[in-house]
Amino acid sequence: MSVLAWIEQTALSIWIREATTLFAFPFILFLHTLGLGFLVGISVAVNLWILGFANRYPVAPMQQFFPLMWIGFWVNAVSGLLLLVAYPAKALTDPVFYIKIVLITAAVLLLLLVKKAVFVSDDPTRLFEPAKRIKIFAVTILLLWTGAILSGRLLAYTYNIMMTGDIQS
Repeated sequence: MSVLAWIEQTALSIWIREATTLFAFPFILFLHTLGLGFLVGISVAVNLWILGFANRYPVAPMQQFFPLMWIGFWVNAVSGLLLLVAYPAKALTDPVFYIKIVLITAAVLLLLLVKKAVFVSDDPTRLFEPAKRIKIFAVTILLLWTGAILSGRLLAYTYNIMMTGDIQS
């Protein structure tokens, strides 16, 4: 726990938690939500497209959304790290945090597999006929994102420790 206490005492952690400006914790939380919207929103759109909800659109335009999705991923990674720095004991002692991380990792890895399988042609007019395996991946990705978002929201309510000082010896 001494590492968590050290993190809590860094100037960055204290500033994120205690600064009265909106550019500290509230803004970082806003960025985390914004990144989530880009990452998960575009991922959901692509996977619904794979499942046939927008199959009249060719493959090429869908591929153009991936750079925006990766921007969302990196905004989430950085803002999530800053939120973790603010309250390391709260997150790192809560099993729900690890569930969230595993679900996000699985969704991103599976999304990379789907991207590799789906976006293999440079023909901008090619329509997409997904294999059953790809449709199963798409449903799985949607379920993983649902679980990741749910577990992320639960983090606000499932913690037992807010700061290392709350740990009973």
